[in-house]
Amino acid sequence: MKYEIIENLGVISTNKNGWSREVNIVAWGDNPLKLDIREWSPDHVKMSRGMTLPLDEVENLCMILHNYMRERHV
Repeated sequence: MKYEIIENLGVISTNKNGWSREVNIVAWGDNPLKLDIREWSPDHVKMSRGMTLPLDEVENLCMILHNYMRERHV
């Protein structure tokens, strides 16, 4: 599968082997851009299974997480 990391939004964690769990905007083939969360090798050649979301669903996820965190810290 052809892919291109368009933008790295951040690293969530890095394990002892140097692989990092990242949040990226990725183009998978000729499909619309997706938010992608998965582990990547240091050279970004190998990857683990991950999760992708269409960008319109990312807004819903952000609202859900924001509400959860706000209620949790009240």
